[in-house]
Amino acid sequence: MGINCTGKIVVARYGKIFRGNKVKNAILAGAQGIILYSDPADYCAPGVDAYPDGWNLPGGGVQRGNVLNLNGAGDPLTPGYPAKEYTFRYKVNEGVGIPKIPVHPIGYHDAEVLLRSMGGPAAPDSSWKGSLNVSYNIGPGFADNSSTRKVRMHVHTNNKITRIYNVIGILRGAVEPDRYIILGGHRDSWVFGGIDPTTGAAVLQEVVRSFGKMKMEGWRPRRTIIFASWDAEEFGLLGSTEWAEENARVLQERAVAYINTDSSIEGNYTLRVDCTPLLYQLVYNLTKEILSPDEGYENKSLYESWLEKDPATEKNSYPRINKLGSGSDFEAYFQRLGIASGRVRYTKNRKVDKFSNYPVYHTVYETFELVEKFYDPTFKKQLTIAQLRGKLVYELADSQVIPFDCRDYGEALKGYSNRIYKLAKKHEEQLKTYKVLFDPLFSAVVNFSKAAAEFHRRLEQVDKKDPVAVRIMNDQLMFIERAFIDPLGLPGRKFYRHVIFAPSSHNKYAGESFPGIYDAMFDIESKADQHEAWEEVKRQISIAAFTVQAAAETLKEVA
Repeated sequence: MGINCTGKIVVARYGKIFRGNKVKNAILAGAQGIILYSDPADYCAPGVDAYPDGWNLPGGGVQRGNVLNLNGAGDPLTPGYPAKEYTFRYKVNEGVGIPKIPVHPIGYHDAEVLLRSMGGPAAPDSSWKGSLNVSYNIGPGFADNSSTRKVRMHVHTNNKITRIYNVIGILRGAVEPDRYIILGGHRDSWVFGGIDPTTGAAVLQEVVRSFGKMKMEGWRPRRTIIFASWDAEEFGLLGSTEWAEENARVLQERAVAYINTDSSIEGNYTLRVDCTPLLYQLVYNLTKEILSPDEGYENKSLYESWLEKDPATEKNSYPRINKLGSGSDFEAYFQRLGIASGRVRYTKNRKVDKFSNYPVYHTVYETFELVEKFYDPTFKKQLTIAQLRGKLVYELADSQVIPFDCRDYGEALKGYSNRIYKLAKKHEEQLKTYKVLFDPLFSAVVNFSKAAAEFHRRLEQVDKKDPVAVRIMNDQLMFIERAFIDPLGLPGRKFYRHVIFAPSSHNKYAGESFPGIYDAMFDIESKADQHEAWEEVKRQISIAAFTVQAAAETLKEVA
């Protein structure tokens, strides 16, 4: 709209994307400070009372949350390395991702006072406008043009280096103790953390307890299981990332899979799964073994209720599974180290419920009573998630052959490459002018699919009584996710190293496929040097094609 934000304080609505990306956008626009507020349009469901009478956000409710743009760096002062006593630390003003401007969240009652006084033109369309009784003018400045009316921000931040505590428990494997399955989730919270993370921390404790009971009865898993309770997740995934950095060499050599156990509910409508394509078949199979906790689905499986309530857009004979983005502790394991990862939880009805996450997220109103009274009174949804997370760990740890399916990865790569090509085709003239070809990527994807099909044909014929033959196949399965890692990382985001998946540059919560190509093409028409911009697209296509082809090679028969 051509409005100059330089030197101004901007007001932004929470929701849709990660709050840290909003802060980054404000900084790029030249703002001097940013106030974030929770609009009722995003944090109040229609016809529901505010807490404590209902589960909507009250007008004084304020969402806390970190606003760092770490891009996988972990501790802002020790990017790439564990923050131990001996570690070199950057100064605070040199740290990674720390905002250079003050940021403060407020509730919608306070926001209404500011917004009612705003001058300038009205918001351009209805999507800009929330549901407060104000005109949602854009500004800059106030309607009465009074030079004496100002907003001052006083933000007092207590910066200090302090100790955090990860709690790690190990159940040693009986046959392959050097192969690790990790079940990890955080226990720190903003205020009470009734949903985030306590519904997940409780699940972790119960899964540990059940596995401990089996151990006391004489059982041991085939592979080693590591249970992890992470600290300082809310401060930027610090506990999990620091542990990953400290143990990176060991994990790259030995880790089979990471299952995340953050919040087990964020709604109570249906299952939500985000995971690597390697886990699709395992998730489908296990959800068929668990009874659905949903009303009206008595004696039906979790798979059946999930499929009926949230079918995939393109392959609607299967339920929806999302790409992994970020926003929780799987990030370092999947995006940096290339360890097959997944997360499961109960969620809202994404087609109908337009409010962002659950309304009292990260506020003082996120209490145990909220869960018990409104979200999961019988605790059946949390029990279901505990069963699914526990089964995932059990199967990954105890199956003779690791239950990954590379053929689903081939199908996923086909869909992702077609999607990125469709985006590029919007610039058909430029593709011709700058000789941009996607053929090498398509060829590599076809080769991967062929290699995956041939690998699984050999896997069906492998002699299960030959431990060396089984180990060879398992190693190929374990390292396939690692094969998609580029040690150089993505441009400007060196700790995001997965060539197929990364958190979106524009919304850390969302996953993006072929992120190098996607970022190179994002808003490409506005770039000054078009030749250089399209050269970068070509470079990213070549990196993706090489990586997919190299991954295909790892699936071929051992010479």
